[in-house]
Amino acid sequence: MCAARRTTSTRLTRLAAKASPYHSAVMLYEARDTPDSEEAPAEPSTPRRSRRIEPGPADPETPELDPPSDHSLANKTVQKPASRQKSVKRDSDASPKKPKSKPPSKPKRTPQGSDVQHPAPVKWLEVYDAIKAMRSLVVAPVDTMGCQLAQLGEKELKNQRFATLVSLMLSSQTKDEVTDAAIGKLRTALGGSISVQAILDAEETLISDAIAKVGFWNKKTQYIKQTARRLHDEFDADVPKTAEELCSLPGVGPKMAFLTLQVAWNLNAGIGVDVHVHRITNRLGWHVPPTKTPEKTRLNLESWLPKELHGEINQMLVGFGQTVCLPVGPKCGDCTLSAKRLCPSAKPTQTKAGAARKKSSKRDVQEDASGPKIEMEMEMEPPRDREMGLSEEEEET
Repeated sequence: MCAARRTTSTRLTRLAAKASPYHSAVMLYEARDTPDSEEAPAEPSTPRRSRRIEPGPADPETPELDPPSDHSLANKTVQKPASRQKSVKRDSDASPKKPKSKPPSKPKRTPQGSDVQHPAPVKWLEVYDAIKAMRSLVVAPVDTMGCQLAQLGEKELKNQRFATLVSLMLSSQTKDEVTDAAIGKLRTALGGSISVQAILDAEETLISDAIAKVGFWNKKTQYIKQTARRLHDEFDADVPKTAEELCSLPGVGPKMAFLTLQVAWNLNAGIGVDVHVHRITNRLGWHVPPTKTPEKTRLNLESWLPKELHGEINQMLVGFGQTVCLPVGPKCGDCTLSAKRLCPSAKPTQTKAGAARKKSSKRDVQEDASGPKIEMEMEMEPPRDREMGLSEEEEET
């Protein structure tokens, strides 16, 4: 070991090296004073501690630790940071997460009315009575092939209610003639009765073959099977008696729910609004501003139409839309509302337009002494058609 000397007045100072008790790689140097005459080291005086290891003020909360021995320092392994250990442990102990199971779906709440009270349209009752009078003179497809007739082929009450629900599920975006034929084929395929148990026992291919003519038959096949299972497990194989429970079934919306309650249970819970009711009431100007969806139309109607009319307005307007107020080319000439000017969407009748086209201009007669007499007649289009830019074919439709 190297030693350094420094000269003082009476003593020699030596630095003695020794290993630190806290870490084996650290060397500590201790100063020792000896007399000038003595070459050998004398008894050590009170050592002065190096600033490197000078302890600071004691922390009352920190317990004093005994200095570790050299043996323990040699065998001690360097520990990794706690954060790193936790991350390693988390990675090693990590197991694949199990997918969380979804809670059972709750029945969708169907609003029973609008919070906004819409004012009743002007002369709505006169319009309503006029349409009702026209409907009494015409038999529409909904009168002979509607959902209310599906139950007539069943004997048990539960089957009657279920057949009504199935008929309404099939009627979505499908004409009444096609729906009625599909109900007859399905009843025959199931052995003569449309029941919950018969649907559960039947194969999907058998059901889909029977209803293959209706719109979206493959999706409706799944809906009917799932609905039958729900009714069997949760409703004692019967049709629910509330709109909320009906709307919770696959493929059942508010229109089907309210019509099912009216036909199957004779309950007046709301207005069944389909495309006919939505179209005709907007043509009549009963919604300000015009409604964009059948559900908005229902909420508007229920806010001002007397409740005793909620049950009959669907069949009345559906039949009127099937026979007179058609989606394309409405027969305004056969509608009394047009003559009474009660419909803001009424088009000029075909007879008036035809008479206007037959009006001709004055005759120009040219006489020539050398030739025969010539008569010319020019047919003129009505000014109104030219202003609107309508062709003859568009006007007739």
